Amino acid sequence: MGVYEELQARGLIAQVTNEEEIKKMVNEGKAVFYIGFDPTADSLHVGHFMALCLMKRLQMAGNKPIALIGGGTGMIGDPSGRSDMRQMMTNDTICHNCDCFKEQMSRFIDFSDGKAMMVNNAEWLMDLNYIDFLREVGPHFSVNNMLRAECYKQRMEKGLSFLEFNYMLMQSYDFYELFQRYGCNMQFGGDDQWSNMLGGTELIRRKLGKDAHAMTITLLLNSEGKKMGKTQSGAVWLDPKKTSPFEFYQYWRNVGDADVLKCLRMLTFLPLEQIDEMDRWEGSQLNQAKEILAYELTNLVHGEEEAKKAQESARALFAGGNAAEMPTAELTDDDFTDGGIDILSVVQKSGLCASRSEARRNVEQGGVSVDGETVKDIKTTFTKEQFSGEGIVVKRGKKNFRRVVIK
Repeated sequence: MGVYEELQARGLIAQVTNEEEIKKMVNEGKAVFYIGFDPTADSLHVGHFMALCLMKRLQMAGNKPIALIGGGTGMIGDPSGRSDMRQMMTNDTICHNCDCFKEQMSRFIDFSDGKAMMVNNAEWLMDLNYIDFLREVGPHFSVNNMLRAECYKQRMEKGLSFLEFNYMLMQSYDFYELFQRYGCNMQFGGDDQWSNMLGGTELIRRKLGKDAHAMTITLLLNSEGKKMGKTQSGAVWLDPKKTSPFEFYQYWRNVGDADVLKCLRMLTFLPLEQIDEMDRWEGSQLNQAKEILAYELTNLVHGEEEAKKAQESARALFAGGNAAEMPTAELTDDDFTDGGIDILSVVQKSGLCASRSEARRNVEQGGVSVDGETVKDIKTTFTKEQFSGEGIVVKRGKKNFRRVVIK
């Protein structure tokens, strides 16, 4: 099985522009491909996981990845899959985020000896002359066709700014520049990026002739992959300072039964034959599959030692033992009123719920326990002394825990 066929078998490919040629290039290790990352935070999150794993797979087969950081496009809003306009960032913030991205990507991608590149599109976008850009790129885009693109249709009802309307042209120009500068002959992106990607392929064809090689592939379920990065209490980051290895492990350990095999195929490097064997698993065996998924991905991001510690702590926790690596939330003196704090504040400030109203629902439904005892009275309060030493263990639902201490 070639690498392209493996990508298909793992459910990663949705659409392509020229399948036979793309298959040949990928399987022969001749693809120089890019995937774009917007530097909107100082850490990647699990929504980027599919793209990172894909880049690793293709590089292992001899292809060359280009991680394109949107330092230029990050200055404007991206309408794709969004109902609002993103905030603009300063150059310093973007540069800092780019540095963080490269450090995290290096766990997946080998940047040594020219095997991969990280490129910032600010290199060409920031110095563009607007009139020259309109003359060079504008004639190749039909406004009628652009407005039919799903990414713009979603924004039309609430209002689409001209700033955002430029995004397709800028992303298309990225592919054109990468093709010219670095011989980039292929682009990968999410299913919500298909129109923008086709724009780049068409721009190269129109400007350089129909024989110019520029291919596009979209990733199946990438829009769903982006949702992977969000939980009820916030994002699941790859940076251990933002999401501890234990929390990261627990996130994957808690995936739904219907998703575990899909995640194993798309995100791990386990042989397909081994995963196919799990298709017959059911009941408690699915929990074993979830453990395998959580361990493999934690190992990939945080290393073997952290993965083992997280797995051991999770098992101890479920067995009722002492979990040394349990995520900890800290309260301060300001969180207490007259020396006490109510259960809703504890649940919210620990990060187990995003709001007091959500915490109230969980408590009233019997979904919250403290040190193994269910708490159903929303007026339950705790003193500072109860958080001294090892603190208290707060549990929401069956699988979400926090050790809460006082700072």
